Amino acid sequence: MPVKGKIVWISGPAVKASGMAASKMYEVTQVGEEKLVGEVIKLTGDIAFVQVYESTSGLRPGEPVLGTGQPLSTTLGPGMVGTIYDGLQRPLDVIAKKAGAFITRGVTANSIPFDKEWEFVPSIKKGDEIEGGSILGTVQETPLLEHRILAPPTSPKVKVKDIVKAGKYKVDETVVTAEDKSGKKLELMMYHKWPVRTPRPIRERLDPEIPLMTGQRVLDSIFPMAKGGTGAIPGAFGTGKTVTLHSVAKWADAKVVFHIGCGERGNEMTEVLVEFPELIDPQSGRPLMERTILVANVSNMPVAAREASIYTGVTMAEYYRDMGYDTVLVADSTSRWAEALREISGRLEEMPAEEGYPSYLASRLAEFYERAGRVDLLGTPTRTGSITLIGAVSPAGGDFTEPVTSQTIRFVRNFWALDARLAYSRHYPSINWMSSYSGYTESVSKWWKERVDKDWFAIRAEAYSILQREDALKEIVRLLGPEALPDEEKLILDVARMIQIGFLQQNAYDDTDAYCSPQKQFVMMKTFVQFHQEALKVLGNGVPLSKIRAMQVIAPMLRAKFAIKNEEMDKLEAIRNQMFSEFSSLSTVPEVRAA
Repeated sequence: MPVKGKIVWISGPAVKASGMAASKMYEVTQVGEEKLVGEVIKLTGDIAFVQVYESTSGLRPGEPVLGTGQPLSTTLGPGMVGTIYDGLQRPLDVIAKKAGAFITRGVTANSIPFDKEWEFVPSIKKGDEIEGGSILGTVQETPLLEHRILAPPTSPKVKVKDIVKAGKYKVDETVVTAEDKSGKKLELMMYHKWPVRTPRPIRERLDPEIPLMTGQRVLDSIFPMAKGGTGAIPGAFGTGKTVTLHSVAKWADAKVVFHIGCGERGNEMTEVLVEFPELIDPQSGRPLMERTILVANVSNMPVAAREASIYTGVTMAEYYRDMGYDTVLVADSTSRWAEALREISGRLEEMPAEEGYPSYLASRLAEFYERAGRVDLLGTPTRTGSITLIGAVSPAGGDFTEPVTSQTIRFVRNFWALDARLAYSRHYPSINWMSSYSGYTESVSKWWKERVDKDWFAIRAEAYSILQREDALKEIVRLLGPEALPDEEKLILDVARMIQIGFLQQNAYDDTDAYCSPQKQFVMMKTFVQFHQEALKVLGNGVPLSKIRAMQVIAPMLRAKFAIKNEEMDKLEAIRNQMFSEFSSLSTVPEVRAA
């Protein structure tokens, strides 16, 4: 029997309802005459505090609040890829056809198309034993993605009594009939529901050892991310968070990408919607939209729904992970999500912590980031999948000591700090190589050694060492000028500048430079490191630094990122050979001194 209460108090998105003693925490409710979607977030006696995910303007005390008996859940099945949802998994294109350009309150729409027929190919046969997480069959969701139909994770171990033949079926038609040991029948369809706040179960967590290749040199080579890892991109206004996240979403070598626009500008989501169908995935040659799911909860939508959008996105990502795929979820931005928590907490009159955020901010962030990981999955056949979580953080004024940034640092292993000074000098991605770090460098080095080059770890360490030494020398240069340094240290400044311009800087809007393959990244990095090694040798032989600075090969080295395509590795090798020949031809000319 559903619970029926009455509104007694309204404060923004928070509503108090009486007569709700039989309701449960996180139960979905229908608030008011228009049946607005809400969620019970606090229970005191028979009073329920309901967080309403739609605008509460016009709502009044005395209106009914109906409990549904169900937690806030996502509908998981074929038809999600290529769709743009709001924070409650309502498809915005369906709502637009139903209600026009503006979302009307109380509007409902199916999350996946129930009227569409899919070509189902069974993967099991009569008599097979299956359990929660087992693959029942496959559906070609997009030309790029095979959707694996899963038994719900809560399903017991059962024996297949009947399975449909290959053919076209709707998602709500029974495709498998099974029976447990007691003779109880179980009917399985091509979709199931899962509560957003409950992580989907797994068999075992694995070490994140495979790098997530994004095509961004500073992210892949200097501060690498692993599949199943966690990362944060904090930065002040205008430092390039959104463009960096878009680049990751475009070029990451994941099977499915989730882009959550949480409280940011709507035109940024529009940009994704316009660009992604036209851009080609370098791994498959297909449009990027065929592997992308968008969750848009932009700044002009109700604040409370921002919290739901993060959980909705990560639950959908877990579903595709359970198929055995590598997934990436980028959230832009977790600061806006934290602001939604702060607003709801304030409305509930809870004791505020630092800067007005609730005291449970850290635990909520932890709940989100701990759902990342590379895992062994339940069911048959055995398979592994991963979720990589990358969250943008927008600290006011670029202050990394504020609560959201400082708490996020506790739970992520990759920290890509964006620097306003680099951004203002037009150095993009404006990732500060001294403030940033990666906790996955050693764990992914095995992959680089086996797939790209055995010297990757040493070359990367040498390149990073040059950047660190340049940073240490900057203070001396500021005080005394560069002429106070010996030639070996002047060379460090020169090579570090070459690495910054020719390697770390990358143009997201250039056709050649937007995506850089692992092989090209390594050869470029190796060329700069070997330039430094060879220059040190000839300096030791008495060649003046001015001759090294005048070398012809420097310009092609800096232009290689734009001029040489990923498949033209022979041209990069030609630049390296030119560099070695120029160094060998540099002769030591003794200076003629006046007597």
